[in-house]
Order: sequence, then C-alpha cells, then structure tokens
Amino acid sequence: MLKKILVANRGEIAVRIMRACQELGYEAVAIYSEADRLAPHVRMAQEAYLLGAPQISESYLRGDKIIDIAKKCGADGIHPGYGFLAENADFAESVIDAGLTWIGPPPQAIRLMGDKVAAREIMGKAGVPLVPGVGRVGETISDDELIASAHELGFPLLVKAAAGGGGKGMRNVYQAEDLPGAIRAARREAQSAFGDDRVYIEKLIKNARHIEIQILGDTHGNIIHLGERECSIQRRHQKLIEESPSPVVDEDLRQKMGSIALKAAKAVNYYSAGTMEFVLDKKKNFYFLEMNTRLQVEHAITEMVTGVDIVKEMLRTASGRRLRYKQADIKVKGWAMECRIMAEDPANNFMPSIGKIIGLTNPTGPGVRVDSGIAYGLEITPYYDSLLSKLIVLGDTRGETVLRMRRALEEFRITGIATTIPLHIQLMNSTRFQAGQIDTNFLEKNFKFNQISDPELMEVAAIAATLLAHQRNQRAILLHQGGPSPWRLYGRREVLDRRIR
Repeated sequence: MLKKILVANRGEIAVRIMRACQELGYEAVAIYSEADRLAPHVRMAQEAYLLGAPQISESYLRGDKIIDIAKKCGADGIHPGYGFLAENADFAESVIDAGLTWIGPPPQAIRLMGDKVAAREIMGKAGVPLVPGVGRVGETISDDELIASAHELGFPLLVKAAAGGGGKGMRNVYQAEDLPGAIRAARREAQSAFGDDRVYIEKLIKNARHIEIQILGDTHGNIIHLGERECSIQRRHQKLIEESPSPVVDEDLRQKMGSIALKAAKAVNYYSAGTMEFVLDKKKNFYFLEMNTRLQVEHAITEMVTGVDIVKEMLRTASGRRLRYKQADIKVKGWAMECRIMAEDPANNFMPSIGKIIGLTNPTGPGVRVDSGIAYGLEITPYYDSLLSKLIVLGDTRGETVLRMRRALEEFRITGIATTIPLHIQLMNSTRFQAGQIDTNFLEKNFKFNQISDPELMEVAAIAATLLAHQRNQRAILLHQGGPSPWRLYGRREVLDRRIR
C-alpha cells in the first residue's frame, strides 16, 4: 500500500499529481532544481529536496539522485509525470530494482513503444492499421536507402525519429529535392534530443486530423478506453489546443478506434495510463501514429467529459487495486477544451519569453479549470519547457465551450512575460475553428496571428481602442474625485475614539 509518493517532475503536472496524492491521503515529496526553489510544487509538497543546478542534465534527468532521495525520505513510490524520465524504461526498471513502486506502465512496454520502428512492427502484427513507411528495427538505414525508398512511397513524406517523441526529429517533405536536407536535419535533432540518430520515413497523410485514444488499465488484466481527444491544432508537431470529443468522430468510429487501441495495448501487456495516437484522413480512415506510455499533458479534458480522475486511478492501480470502472461505465458528457498557455511570443515567431511574473489573474466561473505551475513573483527561466498553465473549460456543446474558453482567456492575465493567450483568443474567434474545420496544417495554411486583411477594419479598431481608453481614464478620474470611502471614514473614527479614551 502506497503512503508516500515522490513526484519526479516540476511545474503544473507536479502540482496536479500532488493534489491527487492529497485527496487519497498520501504524502507528497517534491524535488527541485536551484531555479525552482520558489516554485508552487515545492511549496505544496510536505517535503522538498534539492536536486542540483538548473540544467536538466544536473537535476530532473538525474535518475540516480531521484531514487536516492526517494529511499532516504522513505517514499514508497515514484510518479514521473510526463517528459523528463517518464518514458525512460531504464529509469523505470531502476525504480523497481530499488524496491520502490513505479507509478506507470511496465518498463518493457515503455521500451517497445519507445522505439517507433519497433512499435510499428508490433502494431502491424496485432492488426492495427499503419501508414505506409520504411524502417527496420534496431538498424540505422542509410540516407541513400531512405531516398531510394521515398521514390517508391511517393511524396509528400514525413521523416521521423525512431526514438523519442514530442514532435522532435520530424520533418515534412513535399518535394524530392528537399528530402536529403530533411533527413540530415531530423538526424541532428534526434541525436541531440534522444541520443539516437535513427530515422525512418512514412507517407504524409494530407489534411489529416490528429486523434488519440486514452487508455487505462490495471495489473489484473482489466483495460478500458476513455474516448478520443482531437489534437489537430499544432505548430511544428507541438499541440496547442486539444478538445474532447472530436467534432468528426461519431459513436461508431469512437468504438472502432477504441477497440483497436485496446487491442494494441494488450499486444504489449499494457497497464496504467497511456495514449494511442492516430491520424485520421478525410474518409475517416485511421492509422497508427505512436503510443505515449505515460500521462498526457491533455489528460484533463478527458477527465472533464468522463468524470474519471486519471491520476488517482494511476495511483490506485499502482497499489495493486483494480480499476473502479468497466467499459460500460464510460460515458462522454459535454464538451471539453484545453489551451496550453506557453511562455512564448506569437507575435515574434514564438520566441521563448523569460522574466518575472509581476501580475497574475486566473480565470474562474462555471466550467473553468486551471492547472498551473506558476505564481505571482515566479521567475520564468530558459531551462525548461515553456508550458506555464493549462486552461480547461467544459460546456454542454462545442459552441458553448468555445465561447466559454474565449471568455476565460480574456479574464486570464499574466504580465511580465509574453504568452500565447492572444493567439488562443484569436483562434477562438476564427470562423473555421468555430466550425470545426481543422487539421494538423490549420495554423500554417488557414490562420495567421494578428492578420487583419481590411485596412478599414484596422482604422475602426484603432478608433474604438482610443475611445475605450479615454472612457476608462474618465471613469478613473471620477472615481478618484469621489468622497472618501465608508471604510476610510470608519477607520478615522476608530483612531479618534482611541485618542479620546
């Protein structure tokens, strides 16, 4: 039975896991780098231990230090969150060998699914539909061989890293002359990110949607799916907005994709939380993309529409308990959407933004949830991922959810650094987005940040902004000229009374 959990992560996901620990009565232990001394996850935990310097190689990737801290503080288990060591099979095995509970999937499943080429082979044998591609398990295919195979597959193509994920080591290629450079660039990025320069190629599905299925299993052989998430709004293969359900997935397709996802998970004896990712073409044919053997950033929208607390289920099943749900219990109710609030400047080619947060107002109201890893006065450094917060909203319909998200975004105030909030507001106002007419190329082909095509509209907007600013100034002056407030008068009377006594 688990009693004390070390959370091997930082930011919003560390806070999220600690909240689940508190609700289950577990003690939560934080780890932190020198740059994260004042971070919210450190203050939330019952205990916190310094890892080292801000660089991840000296802190959050030091699996040996993390295990040593867990043993010294008396932790029973380690939850890795996402990123960092979450999909490192060697680390998972080391945790288990140290006599601790690994709160995640079996290491062997992580290892098999972590190699994208091996995953394709396993999924193919299990009868999961695959995008046509070229790659060999455990081998480095030469650039010349990849180029020769590309002509047989036909363009456009996608060059992908065999190891890792998160959009790194991926390049879209539309013409043959661009392929050699794309292969070299993908190899360099893959080597830098994962220490493995192997790449393979797949046919690029045009105008595809990115659909993923959330799965959840226990160590007793029970496994279910929690429906789909639409993750097509991306920039350079990095997700920006997710929603559940998808605007194009009906109940028949949902059950079909769900059954295939469960079949794929059973092929590697999977348990805990995980995600099967697919691409969906215009004819609603779907193909296996990859499996994420961890908790996803966007898990919250699935929690909102199903009522299943995925993090708490991970903790419970890691203790050896059975899932509390059967497939028949899972019903999708309402519509949830998530915007990733990043410390990036969309007006400056998404340049990372660093500095101190000098103002912070989180949105509230019906159906609004903020999973955040920031606080007033926190210093945003260049050492880590730019994700600050996740804004999640729930409505009865997609239309209501879009309107609610826009309202919540307009309430969200983060000052001191640039964020992607203005981009998300503009996306909520996009008629194509509102209509659900999206695919993975939406941002590149159908949307441009701060684009106003009509000069007359720009002039009208400038006049309106000037009038609004003038009105606010006038109101401020009138408020300032008013008499003293009742609170101030009461305070003066109290002072006078004390003097008279």
